[in-house]
Amino acid sequence: MTFAADSVLVLLDVTPAGELASSSAGLLGAAAQIGTPVALVVAGDHALPTLAAAAGSLGAAAVLTAGLNGADTQLTVPLVDALTAAAQLVEPDAVLVSNSIEGRDVAGRFAARTDAALAVDAVGVARDEEGVLAHHSVYGGAFTATSAPTFGPLVVTVRQGAVDARAEAVAAPEVTALTVTPSGAAAASIESFDAAVVESSRPELRGAPKVVAGGRGLGSLEKFVLVEQLADALGAAVGASRAAVDAGYIPYAHQVGQTGVSVSPQLYVALGISGAIQHKAGMQTAKTIVAINKDGDAPIFDIADFGIVGDVFQVVPQLIAALEAKKA
Repeated sequence: MTFAADSVLVLLDVTPAGELASSSAGLLGAAAQIGTPVALVVAGDHALPTLAAAAGSLGAAAVLTAGLNGADTQLTVPLVDALTAAAQLVEPDAVLVSNSIEGRDVAGRFAARTDAALAVDAVGVARDEEGVLAHHSVYGGAFTATSAPTFGPLVVTVRQGAVDARAEAVAAPEVTALTVTPSGAAAASIESFDAAVVESSRPELRGAPKVVAGGRGLGSLEKFVLVEQLADALGAAVGASRAAVDAGYIPYAHQVGQTGVSVSPQLYVALGISGAIQHKAGMQTAKTIVAINKDGDAPIFDIADFGIVGDVFQVVPQLIAALEAKKA
């Protein structure tokens, strides 16, 4: 099989349920902006045909498939082995990986193994006459920096939700089974695990198209429910500032910011959040930011597209009522 000269290799995460992760559409959309997307899927043999078809529907022109080869009992290394074999076959201009916990580990190991340049937590990719570029939001979102390799393909981990572009669906992608030779590199073994099942009608925070986040201005755990009510009215995920998490209003998993989750939703609504630089670093790349705060000098208004100076306990119930009335 031959591959296009501008091929971009994309490692797609597979969930424990055997489905492509929600980051897949954005990764393939980013790849399509700079070249011809070639997807790599690593899963059990029974799931590979379905996953390959799903990758094609998201825009993969070609799909490489690889069996688990120990990926179900070892951490990361089998995925790096598969990605290395795929890169040797495709000879891509760039390698895109999700900026998930596992994706960052795979990207770092792969870059070290192949002596490739690594760009982490990119919010966009581009191409110039010399090759592929990665864009980063830096210094708390105050600046956008661009990185590029001096040689070889650029390995990029892409922040989930940061890329809006979507690739055109491919009805019948060319699927190739990849031959992977285990490297024998040291790897942590999985002896057992307990699945943490979280049942929620709300989308997952990382990668959600809409996020409603609350801060210390909510005042208490009981009053933080207002954030959840607005999130439900909008069909949004729930986030929080570090101050709200430290105050015990909501678990750490919902913290947005430099020491929490970085998000890039289409809509970010900040309720009672002052906008400390640590928080802005995790959400400033949102496409539309709406802030509601009684302090008109709060830093959050410096980056908000729409701002309301007022009491969240007066403004938000009216907003929820308006949204519910529109649905009726």
